[in-house]
Amino acid sequence: MSDILQYTFMQNALIGAFWASIICGIIGTLVVTNKMVFLAGGIAHSLYGGVGIAIFLGFPIIIGTAFFSVACAIFLGIMLLYAKERFDALIGSLWAFGMAVGIILVELSPGYNKDFMGYLFGSILSITDNDIYSMIIFSGFLFCFVWLNYRVILGISYDSEFTQLQGINTKVFNILLMIIIALGIVISMHSVGLILIIALLSIPAYCSEVFTNSLAKMMIASSCISFIAMIGGILIAYFYDFAAGASIVVVLCVLSFILILGNYFCHKQFSKP
Repeated sequence: MSDILQYTFMQNALIGAFWASIICGIIGTLVVTNKMVFLAGGIAHSLYGGVGIAIFLGFPIIIGTAFFSVACAIFLGIMLLYAKERFDALIGSLWAFGMAVGIILVELSPGYNKDFMGYLFGSILSITDNDIYSMIIFSGFLFCFVWLNYRVILGISYDSEFTQLQGINTKVFNILLMIIIALGIVISMHSVGLILIIALLSIPAYCSEVFTNSLAKMMIASSCISFIAMIGGILIAYFYDFAAGASIVVVLCVLSFILILGNYFCHKQFSKP
């Protein structure tokens, strides 16, 4: 293990995994408790349109995807108020539209031959110092947001109607949550990519929900599960030359299966008369 840590790219990958796991743990908990998994998936896949726009116009990719993600989140938040009955179809349409626009604009960008597989499937082994700084800043913002609005988040996640009766504008707050989820996906997309990010947002939070009894503990447990899976995926990718993003997701799925199965047998054993 000490031999691995002598490489700068591995140091950056492990540091990036730590901060990405915190972001995905907190945001994933918000996604799962608010039943926004499909919505988060739609935003993640549509962000390829932001990548294409940024390349076509010559903007930095993270800036282009950030603006595009916020626009998608606001649009979906507004449509949730007026087209709730067909909201799933709307998400699917945005999903396809964003991917299609991104592919077309990338092809129309002259002289740009960069491999975009990293944005789709992740490339955490090539993460940069700027990516890490972005994760640290966003993690700090995310922690402060959750800390200052914990009771509101708790109310919206489990009893939205009662929270609204308390005088909280739940509709505006839900749009704000969508924007934060979208920005979190943008910041974390270099770890596992836009296609696989939904696994980091949903699986750890679902597993942690089984073992915990509070929102805060769920965020902590989800972050820990994400970090363990990311470390395992990085090591597998390094030693066996596999794709890092796919390796992380496979480790995450196996780990979650073991945790859920172990929890089931433990409860079954202790519930025996």
